[in-house]
Amino acid sequence: MDHPKGKLIAVGGAEDKGTNLETGDIFRNNLNFFELGILRRVVEEAGGPSARIEIITTASTIPYEVGENYLDAFGKISCTNVGVMHIRNRQDTQNPDFLERIRSCDAVMFSGGNQLRLSATDGGTEFLRIMKRRYLEENFLIAGTSAGAMAMSNTMIYEGNATRAHLKGEVKITTGLGFINTLIIDSHFEKRGRFGRLAQAVATNPSCIGIGLGEDTGMLITEGNKMEAIGSGLVVIIDGHDILHSNIADIPDGNPVSIENLKVHFCEKGNGYLIRERQFLPEAVDGAVIKKQVSVE
Repeated sequence: MDHPKGKLIAVGGAEDKGTNLETGDIFRNNLNFFELGILRRVVEEAGGPSARIEIITTASTIPYEVGENYLDAFGKISCTNVGVMHIRNRQDTQNPDFLERIRSCDAVMFSGGNQLRLSATDGGTEFLRIMKRRYLEENFLIAGTSAGAMAMSNTMIYEGNATRAHLKGEVKITTGLGFINTLIIDSHFEKRGRFGRLAQAVATNPSCIGIGLGEDTGMLITEGNKMEAIGSGLVVIIDGHDILHSNIADIPDGNPVSIENLKVHFCEKGNGYLIRERQFLPEAVDGAVIKKQVSVE
């Protein structure tokens, strides 16, 4: 198979304030949804208002509040064929009802919270294998916000205080859900000042493209390669393929990182990017047509 037939939508967050991973604080209020425009795009890519969408609240510490918030938000845009799966542990992933629902729905959406809870709960399970198979073989949509977006990739940041992210060892990385292996995704990117965090992650994994998602902002990924920025904010792309110098392999933990020739792109709504070609596009790719720049001698 040349490319996945399914789609990914990674959203920068703003709806789940359940946990602040940098301080360990838990907040049980202020569940502000990202703007409904992104949810409308999720519904559109899932197949329209009649599409069956399953919300997975595993990452959240306040799953019932988050689930109700999703049902209310989708209802506001006339999408009512929505279910909520409160999967809290690995035993829940074996629930025959959940397995059947994941086989028959048109799309899933992972809530925000703690991405390590997602990878530790779903990793290696039949529940995850079904989603991966459907993403590869069918027109199946996988969406996620905040932690749900960060867990989509194979290489996943699970911890890292933004104020110390310029120091080696302060950014913790593990294996995510593995829907795509060419990206490292970070969320709440501008508001929480996470540029250094993503830059260090890319410097230690330069085969991956870093995607920094602002709040109320996302990336639609098709064919495992073509990306389109959606939402109202900023997407930052960090490309480490052409790094000329990096000291990260040679210095002790706690020392400042030095990197030369890290490429950075800023994307607004409608901009595109090709992962394999590492190419920024002023307009997102439409279908199979790639717009080439022609130089005139």
